[in-house]
Amino acid sequence: MKNLKYSLSVIMLMVGNVAFGQQRPTMVPEMTEIWEPEVPVVKPGETPQAPPSDAIVLMSPDLPLEKEWVNGKGEKPEWTYENGEATVSKGDIKTKRQFGDFQLHVEWRSPKEVKGDSQGRGNSGIFLQGIYEVQVLDSYNNRTYRNGQAASLYKQHAPLVNACKGPGEWQTYDIIYTAPRFKDDGTFFTPPMVTVIHNGVLVQNNVALRGPTEYIGIPEYTSKPHGKGPLSLQNHGNPVSFRNIWIREL
Repeated sequence: MKNLKYSLSVIMLMVGNVAFGQQRPTMVPEMTEIWEPEVPVVKPGETPQAPPSDAIVLMSPDLPLEKEWVNGKGEKPEWTYENGEATVSKGDIKTKRQFGDFQLHVEWRSPKEVKGDSQGRGNSGIFLQGIYEVQVLDSYNNRTYRNGQAASLYKQHAPLVNACKGPGEWQTYDIIYTAPRFKDDGTFFTPPMVTVIHNGVLVQNNVALRGPTEYIGIPEYTSKPHGKGPLSLQNHGNPVSFRNIWIREL
């Protein structure tokens, strides 16, 4: 109440100054202090990889895989799952929940035994809203096209640097995603925006996507605008593993 009374008195002072012909009100520090509503408290995780108190945990040793995930048909996922680690097996998997804007943490690991090269080595993908791919690939001493290597926004943005660890090592993606907003005619009001931090290194700095991920051709919107969508993990034929996935809706 004290702060409210003070704010009212400041407003009265400003109005009075303007009424008497003063061009600028007399400024005091409290005039630019905003007290309400108070910023909500969130308890950080005990480590940088641990979920904060307001996160939705999607994959951990405490959760069966089928609690948050389904296969492409909406049925029980058929990936290998042990101690909270899911390894690519049959088909893709996706979350039961739908998301718009979010902060996402994912840990992934390419196979320790190196097989193949370029796009055939440790390949998977994380699809934001089910249609925008952040590439997962073993890019450690593995040359491929730059907009298709690890942490690329596939076929749209190459990462600023290659921050990949070696085969068989756990790696982290921390992703900040702002979903697109559409006009009535189906075109962008604002495009999807993505920031990616790979193993603690900024590799995508709030970049704009021009459309859903395409393997062939230019990404464009050819269907009606979309709303919230699932988080999807891709089966690309390589036994990539995932663990410790959590998400914060923004």
